[in-house]
Amino acid sequence: MNFSWYTRALLAIASGVALGLSFPNYNLALLAWISVGLLVLASVGAPPKQAPLYGFLHGLAFYPVCVPWIDTVMHKYGDVDPLTSAGLVLLLAATFGLMLTIFSWGVAQVSRKGVGFACGLAPALWVAVELLRTRLPILGFPWCLSGYAATGSLALLQVVSVTGIYGLSLLVAGYGSLFAYAVLVRRGSVWKILLATSALLILAGTEGKYLVPLAKVDHIAHLVQTDFPQSEEYPSNWLQVHAADMNELEEISVNAARRTPGIVIWPEVPAPFSLQDLNFQQRAVRIAQRADQYFLVGIVDWKLEGGGKWIATNSAVLLDPSGRRVFTYDKIHLVPFGEYVPLRKYLTFAKRLTADISDFTPGTEYRVGAIPGGRIGVFICYESIFPDEIRRFAKGGATLLVNISNDGWFGRSSAPAQHLMMVRVRAVESRRWLLRDTNNGFTVSIDPYGRIVAELEPDVRGQLDAPYGFRTDESLYVRFGDWLAWVCVAASIALLALTFFKRPLAGTGA
Repeated sequence: MNFSWYTRALLAIASGVALGLSFPNYNLALLAWISVGLLVLASVGAPPKQAPLYGFLHGLAFYPVCVPWIDTVMHKYGDVDPLTSAGLVLLLAATFGLMLTIFSWGVAQVSRKGVGFACGLAPALWVAVELLRTRLPILGFPWCLSGYAATGSLALLQVVSVTGIYGLSLLVAGYGSLFAYAVLVRRGSVWKILLATSALLILAGTEGKYLVPLAKVDHIAHLVQTDFPQSEEYPSNWLQVHAADMNELEEISVNAARRTPGIVIWPEVPAPFSLQDLNFQQRAVRIAQRADQYFLVGIVDWKLEGGGKWIATNSAVLLDPSGRRVFTYDKIHLVPFGEYVPLRKYLTFAKRLTADISDFTPGTEYRVGAIPGGRIGVFICYESIFPDEIRRFAKGGATLLVNISNDGWFGRSSAPAQHLMMVRVRAVESRRWLLRDTNNGFTVSIDPYGRIVAELEPDVRGQLDAPYGFRTDESLYVRFGDWLAWVCVAASIALLALTFFKRPLAGTGA
């Protein structure tokens, strides 16, 4: 089909909007399955010099629809004026759009060799761009990759234990490309294949869940939801002012552990918690001792470096039942423009979003700690969206995953639900139980197959008796990492290279 440039532009914008609407809070997941196809339709047959525009338009449409909460967070908590915060969202959208120019140009380039060739390339090239989106230094932001839209199917979700999230992205992009091919070639046989594929996916989505096994439960953890309101700043007497709240949380933690023995977990630091603060240190030790259990808590950890310089890390610390500190994990992947300002001297307009310090120092080691019965890998908030990083905990011997987070920054926007969607996938990729404790929701226990088996209502102060078990098996994804994504990169390069041969390839369609 010979579409006009403005028809192609509308298709590209529609593809970005459709993908954005696939995620919470819209939850129109079926749109994801045709979204990539719409961009393929926009790109096939487009002049190579014009084609990059369509990928760029997709990115510009996707991010404002999918993540409008970024503007709110920066404006409300980051002391960034509305115009600048909106500009940063557009910068993020433009960055993604620039990456998608590779996709639309590549599809247009190979379509000169045949429609079938272009539609065959598209799924691999789409995944290759998603890998770039994940690994791009500083601006890498794999929030709501296309494969997450397919995680509503418990059966399809199991694919990620082999391929990581990129396997589902390949499936979504592959279906979209098949849809585009059917529209372009208008052959009855292709439409029949599309209908048969649709039927199989529907069958897997509705009935496949019965084939997914149940996970063994033999432990209980106590996930304490602190429910502190988000604040831009914390006065020096915060702990004294909130002594009653802290007393309540202490009693919630101790009573739960005495009723049912198990580790007590508090979320990513939602307040000025630090073991260098004697007031908080005494309380944390007392909770562990009174509960007679291990106590994991998020803190700001101050460390003295050589030369007498103090640095701060966003950390999780584990106290044993005697109150002794036995394990520390320092968050490695910090939030740009949130926990630090990259290229600060060049971006003078960007002020910190965190309220308690100007910049965190990143950790350097994916550490694993020990508790009775097994070993835990703890990751903090934003780190959960980077699949290859989280798999390293299981690779390093973790038999249980714990995610502590403070999603209070997001309010009741779509962000907490989107965040939970991605955390579920980390459990399945590693085939580990995953305990997720947050300041104000969503606090849940997720089994190794992605089921949420226990959850606490958002925006309440309380604790969740979270069932879990330890697992020592190693999934293929843990063992080999992003192998599928790298295969897609190699295949894309090879297929694009072939287009520079003058002779058309045989059997590549119309």
